Amino acid sequence: MDLSSALLLGATGGYLCGSVPFGLIAGRLRGLDIRQHGSGNIGATNVVRVMGKAWGVPVFLLDFLKGFLPVWYAAGLLGDSPEASLPAVTAALSSVLGHLFPLWLGFRGGKGVATTAGVLLALTPLGVTVGLLVWLLSLRVWRFVSLASILAGFSVVFALALQMARRGQWDAVLLGFSLLVALLVLWRHRPNIARILAGTEPKVGRRA
Repeated sequence: MDLSSALLLGATGGYLCGSVPFGLIAGRLRGLDIRQHGSGNIGATNVVRVMGKAWGVPVFLLDFLKGFLPVWYAAGLLGDSPEASLPAVTAALSSVLGHLFPLWLGFRGGKGVATTAGVLLALTPLGVTVGLLVWLLSLRVWRFVSLASILAGFSVVFALALQMARRGQWDAVLLGFSLLVALLVLWRHRPNIARILAGTEPKVGRRA
């Protein structure tokens, strides 16, 4: 397969997988529109808040996999070619954008935390490990899922940059992608930031 075909397949497959609204589907199975409850978000956090962990955990895992699997597949399209990372990064970005802006929901999707974790695990396992530790620590200290997600996103960038610096091998595409994803997560959490500053953002263990 040539590079252009691999990029097209990665972009299309990533977006289509990323735009599957598992949170909305879970709500429909319970006879409700998750967008009309809690924070109105279709992501796993709101599903947990409205429907409980029995529904929210599977939604998180499915949102995670719809990011991980397209990237994992795209990473092997060009074999050991020096350009092999390009389809993977393309699939990663497309998966996240698909979750954030799904075509069939009027481009109003979730906030991309689980899907972002999936694509980053496929691209940089060490970065995700650091991000997960930061997420857990932040959640324990401040109990805001939104704040923990933002801090975790930027910690992945820091960990990836540190790893590249230690190896003396810089991958501008991968580093730039991780920074872009962190900024997207930050941008999608603007309402949460406003609620934190106003003291109205729900904490873990409290209903919205």
